[in-house]
Order: sequence, then structure tokens, then C-alpha cells
Amino acid sequence: MAPRRALHFVFKVGNRFRTACFFRDVLGMKILRHEEFEEGCKASCNGPYDGKWSKTMVGFGPEDDHFVAELTYNYGIGHYKLGNDFMGITLASSQAVSNARKLEWPLSEVTEGVFETEAPGGYKFYLQNRSPPQSDPVLKVTLAVSELQKSLNYWSNLLGMKIYEKDEEKQRALLGYADNQCKLELQGIKGTVDHAAAFGRIAFSCPQKELPDLEDLMKRENQKILTPLVSLDTPGKATVQVVILADPDGHEICFVGDEAFRELSKMDPEGNKLLDDAMAADKSDEWFARQNKSKASG
Repeated sequence: MAPRRALHFVFKVGNRFRTACFFRDVLGMKILRHEEFEEGCKASCNGPYDGKWSKTMVGFGPEDDHFVAELTYNYGIGHYKLGNDFMGITLASSQAVSNARKLEWPLSEVTEGVFETEAPGGYKFYLQNRSPPQSDPVLKVTLAVSELQKSLNYWSNLLGMKIYEKDEEKQRALLGYADNQCKLELQGIKGTVDHAAAFGRIAFSCPQKELPDLEDLMKRENQKILTPLVSLDTPGKATVQVVILADPDGHEICFVGDEAFRELSKMDPEGNKLLDDAMAADKSDEWFARQNKSKASG
């Protein structure tokens, strides 16, 4: 099997202004690109919504070699109910801890040197108070599973992930496609996994020629395919092919053709400006409200 890459996790956000503050000012990530769409995505990238939406990619470096966040904003929707499916992203950055303290962003130390904080919307992040590794500060994404062994069979045997750690007693396992990539942590919970309305999606890339084979494998194994192989257009950018799957607990998984995705995901130096302009034009956004308030008080 050719190399596969962990790419990003998709968050639905209801408040772009506060969310941008968190990722830019607290975590210290950069806006890598920002794109606006007039109608819903054919692969439900923005969830089950048909209207106007935007996608903002944020990370510590280029998408070629960093795991990043995709911030999906559906115009007119200000809140999404959280489930118990997403358990957090862990990253190593003493600078992020310092930023949070300086900005008085809520932090709580859960173990020595590890701080829990929340992005707007309630998404949990765990900040290790140490220097980041050279490869990427984002270390792992943790997802809840109802049956650890069943999930391991899916992610390792079917999707080809290497198992780095497994702890039966704590019902957790750590998987990944390469030593220097962001890992996927599966954490067993009691009861069922509830995705609610805020459900996210984790994305990986593989050579485009592998996508039909991956889809065929899932059909043979009677696994869920949410969106069969489809081409997705982004105005003025590369067209990519994707297959959207679901694991035994319903976690959404996107596999995208690597070659076209590398073209699509090139960093846009105008990304910051495009996001700020979009927030300024959106009268429901807090950015607009704050700008108007400052003009009125001036």
C-alpha cells in the first residue's frame, strides 16, 4: 500500500470570530486558506445543510506536512449540539499555554504540564506545556468508541493503520500511518457514541488510484459508505476525488486523492484577509457587531 497521510479534522463552528481568535491568538495557528461556497457540498463536507457556507483551514504549517483543522461555518447557524464522539486534540506548545494565560482564556491543568481548554462550541484541546516536536505540534486526535477491538479491526485491518499503543485496561489505543504524523487515539467509553449535530470528520489522503479499491473493499466487507467516489470542485482551484466512509461507531472518514489535494491545499497568502473580509460582510457574525460598536463609540 502506498503512503497515506493524516490531513485534518473538520469542526462545525457557529461563531467564526471567537473561533478565529482561539485558533489564531490562543493556539498560534495560521490561516492557511479560506474558501466560500454558495451551496452545500456534494460530500456533505459542511454537514446536512444546503445553503451558503465557508471553509477555513488553520494549522501550524503547510498542509503538506502538518495536521490541521478545517473550520466549517454554515451561514445562519450559530450553535451545534455536542455529542460524546470527539474527545479532544492534543498538541505540544508552551507558547499556546502562554498565549491562553495572557489572554485569560480558561485553562485547567489535568495532569502535570498538560492543560485542558475549549474552543468556542465546546471542543476540547489538550495543551502540553513543552516545546513542540520538529515535525508538527499536533500530536493526536482522540475519538470515542463503544467496542475497542471492533474499532481496531476496522482502522488497522481495513484502513491499514499501524497500532502504536494498546491498553486493554484503560480501553485505549493509538494508531497512525507514520511515526512523524498526527496519531488517532481510540478511547473506549461505556454506552453508545453520540455524534449529535456537531459531529466532525477526520480526513486522510491516499494515491488517487487507490480510491476505487478502497471503496470496493468497504463494499466487500459490508462497511458503511456515506458518499461513494465523487469529484468535488473548489472555485478557481483543483478538483479532488473523495470517498466518505463511516467506522463502526459512525465516525465520518474522508479519503481524498493525494495528488490533487496537494494542489488544492497550497497555502494562500490572502487567507487571513479573505476570512476577515467574509466576517466583515456577514451581519450575523460577531466581528461585524464589534466593528459597528467600535465605530459607534468612536
